[in-house]
Amino acid sequence: MRPGRMSAPRRRAGLVGLAGLVGLVGLVGLGGCQQAYYRTMEVFGKEKRDLLIDEVEDTRDSQDAAREEFADALEAFSALTDFEGGDLEALYERLSERFERSRDRAEDVRDHIREVDRVAQDLFAEWEAELGLYTNQDLRRRSEQQLRETRAQYDRLIAAMRQVEASMEPVLATFQDQVLFLKHNLNARAIASLEDDLPALETNVRQLIARMEASIEEAERFIDRLQGG
Repeated sequence: MRPGRMSAPRRRAGLVGLAGLVGLVGLVGLGGCQQAYYRTMEVFGKEKRDLLIDEVEDTRDSQDAAREEFADALEAFSALTDFEGGDLEALYERLSERFERSRDRAEDVRDHIREVDRVAQDLFAEWEAELGLYTNQDLRRRSEQQLRETRAQYDRLIAAMRQVEASMEPVLATFQDQVLFLKHNLNARAIASLEDDLPALETNVRQLIARMEASIEEAERFIDRLQGG
């Protein structure tokens, strides 16, 4: 074997070891041992601040994706209520598919919001506890002020996210009712009976999208703060 070249068995052993470590990170996180998970992530250079940035970015992106799905579902419902002939089954299938995708995206948003809040609360608790370790009181006061400001900005962020979470429920409920009704009553008369629901649904979806956009903007501001922007 040439000098400096790793043998195939050693390369495979190294890959297996790395895969095992990555798998351990996932298992530790899923197992609920959050502190052990944080210690493991620190090995990779990921502090709680970095993890919170990642979670906020993921939540921002999931809301952006959900915004598109809800808009598509509204468009599908509008197209169905405007039915004047053609393939009625295809229009219904499109609405049903858009509803399912909106529901999945909504669940994804809810999961990310839970993760954001968990990591944020752990970060703030750690930050608060470490204030007592300072010997330089000027640095302690500055850190305490930064903590207050960061927490206040986080409160605005999580409030915006909670508004999105709450606003998704009535929209999903309306879409579900429509899909269930049409599943067993797919005819022109049934569709005509749903036309009166369209204005209220349009209003609710517009409000939801506006709240998503506000939440996304708050996420951007919070990320900038954590990154020192």
